[in-house]
Amino acid sequence: MNTQLLISPQELTSLLAENSSQVVIIDTRSPEEYAISHIPNSINIREFFTYLLDNSYPAGLNKLQEHFQEILSSVGITGAEWLIVYEDAFNKGYGQSCRAAFILKYLGCAQVSVLHGGYRAWLKAGLPITNEVPLRERSIFKLHPNSEMMVTTTEMLQAIDNPEIIKLDVRDREEWLGLSSSPYAPDFCPRKGRIPHALWLEWHRLMISDSEIPLFRSKAEILEICESIGITSDSIVYVYCFKGSRAANTLIALQTAGIYAKNYFGSWNEWSRDFSLPIDSKVI
Repeated sequence: MNTQLLISPQELTSLLAENSSQVVIIDTRSPEEYAISHIPNSINIREFFTYLLDNSYPAGLNKLQEHFQEILSSVGITGAEWLIVYEDAFNKGYGQSCRAAFILKYLGCAQVSVLHGGYRAWLKAGLPITNEVPLRERSIFKLHPNSEMMVTTTEMLQAIDNPEIIKLDVRDREEWLGLSSSPYAPDFCPRKGRIPHALWLEWHRLMISDSEIPLFRSKAEILEICESIGITSDSIVYVYCFKGSRAANTLIALQTAGIYAKNYFGSWNEWSRDFSLPIDSKVI
């Protein structure tokens, strides 16, 4: 099977008709939303969005690996399947389906796609839904962590004064300005501000986020927006947000445009809590 970053509802329908036994659909919405209705045979794994990385040092990454290995094993995923992840809508879930895709790929899953447009796009296409929960037998998920995907705090610190690596902050405006430490509450983290020498590109800009079904922009549009802040197809980009979710959303957009980017998954939640790390705390 040839995987792709983004898959449309129609493409997913065709894929299921051709080879449903090798496809697993993962719903990243809240359990309450999932209980009302979901894509048939999809399984709900909310922790792809809610899990907070302790830190991006070996102990923290090992804990993440073991945590999700147990979850995936418990729902019968081995890592060999084509995994399709979805959220409600791209402008509502802070990039949660993209965060799930990032985690799955980091854990070693080779075939992972994001449902383009999310559950809203599925409903708009008039495709079937259900409230039935599939029964799945436990399996053994095989870990093959891909350390190259993950920017650690150590690597981000080393990149601060390296002009060849762009530090891209994709948080919401109030966070970038230094008025809030997170999307949850202004003082959720102990410090407000930015990683020194970071550029800002609010994650919503790479999507058509105010349409009925928010979708990523075209390659040409993404490249134009990126070039306006100094990012080109030759750039190396380290993306961060609060906990790697909006960064994962941005990562997919950049990858579809051919820009090399990596996710600083610990992001501001990790960086701001280590007072030995420098920040630009001036309110803009």
